Amino acid sequence: MLPLLSSLIFVPVAAMVAVMLTPKGETQRVRLIATAACAVVFLVSAWVFFRYDGVAGGMQFVESISWIPQINVRYYLGVDGISVPMIFITGLLSLLACVASFGIQERVKEYFALYLLLVAGMLGTFVALDLFLFYVFWEIVLVPMYFLIGVWGGPRKEYAAIKFFIYTLAGSLFMLLGILALYFASDPHTFNILELTGGKGFGLLFQKVIFLALFLGFAIKVPIWPFHTWLPDAHVEAPTPISVILAGVLLKMGTYGFLRISYPILPEAARWFGIYLAVLAAIGIVYGGFVALAQTDFKKMVAYSSVSHMGFVILGLAVFSYSGFDGALLQMFNHGTITGGLFLLVGVLYDRAHTRDLNSFGGLGARIPVYAGMLTVFSLASLGLPGLSGFVSEFLCLLGAFPVYRWITILSCAGIILGASYLLYMIQRVLLGPLNPKWKEMEEINGRELFTLIPLLVLIIFLGIFPQTILNLFGPTTHALVDSLGGLAR
Repeated sequence: MLPLLSSLIFVPVAAMVAVMLTPKGETQRVRLIATAACAVVFLVSAWVFFRYDGVAGGMQFVESISWIPQINVRYYLGVDGISVPMIFITGLLSLLACVASFGIQERVKEYFALYLLLVAGMLGTFVALDLFLFYVFWEIVLVPMYFLIGVWGGPRKEYAAIKFFIYTLAGSLFMLLGILALYFASDPHTFNILELTGGKGFGLLFQKVIFLALFLGFAIKVPIWPFHTWLPDAHVEAPTPISVILAGVLLKMGTYGFLRISYPILPEAARWFGIYLAVLAAIGIVYGGFVALAQTDFKKMVAYSSVSHMGFVILGLAVFSYSGFDGALLQMFNHGTITGGLFLLVGVLYDRAHTRDLNSFGGLGARIPVYAGMLTVFSLASLGLPGLSGFVSEFLCLLGAFPVYRWITILSCAGIILGASYLLYMIQRVLLGPLNPKWKEMEEINGRELFTLIPLLVLIIFLGIFPQTILNLFGPTTHALVDSLGGLAR
């Protein structure tokens, strides 16, 4: 029997092989295999999430086997309070996006094989404790995502896929150079993330150079302004389930990289670059909000809102305070549930109307009230309404940032006003006013679509009311990291 963390990686890989061996035309069997594998992954991720001892903290469920002894590479897996929430949201969104993928009708076998490889790569990234292994999983994610956008995407799919691939590969190459430099600078040479933690005597100049190399890899994935330009194209052209995974999981790999690698291994450089991260975060928050407000394409509006909302994560990470780090990690989790749900809702509308032009709708609240209710709740969560999960995480990020970077925090608050503006304007154009006669026969959201949305809705409401349930889980880990960094504020 596979250990828990290894099963998160090898169950989807085994399912991918089973899908590839399935005779062509057996569409239902392919969907069943993929869904069963994603269900197992979700159950294991939920087990790890609920069994993790947040009070004890530290690495748990550790697996360590020598892999390439000649260069001291180990198959080394483990989870702590930082990775456990990411594993859970990845498992949940992987299952929901798999069910949402039932609408894929062309080359179904190839689609689900690549999808399962993507799931394995994402989960491997969140559990790897060896830099070599981390980089392998990081790069594995790139290949299936390229094909999932480039083959099953929209009219400009090739352009969006190539742009995504070039941007992320370029960032990954700089990250690889940083990893190699850390390996050769360590004594003895090691890729072990935990052994490298604390800087191992690395000088400030060395830390700055390596921090910048890693920063390019992580910043492009987040994406931090001005490295964001690949994101709207990828989102707009990707199939709806892949947009969900892209927003809900892939963007978090970048911010996770800061928490898992850059900050613990390069603490002095992290503190030195804090002010610059805060400035980039504020620009991203405001810029993303203004550009989202100008969009008429529903999906592109949600894509630019991701640039704005991920800016709050970077702002929280820039201040080295308990509330800042807690808010950043909680925002990573909440953004996955909220924006993942919004992309699913965009897909529901597009499947019926075959357009995403916000100006072509109107009055749908009376025609499809269940859909309207779901869209309203997810939008209110995204704009940060108290009582829903988005409010708590953004408030914590701002609370942590204010004592350290007061004027940057005040500027960042404009992102909340802009968020309310573009989301309420979207609701007005889609749901309110007279019904467009073209949509008088539009069908209500169906059971399969509700299945993909209701779990996210429950999490949004529950964490909006009881955020301490997840904060207690990862708080000891984030607080220990802040202490090790010599936090700027508490």
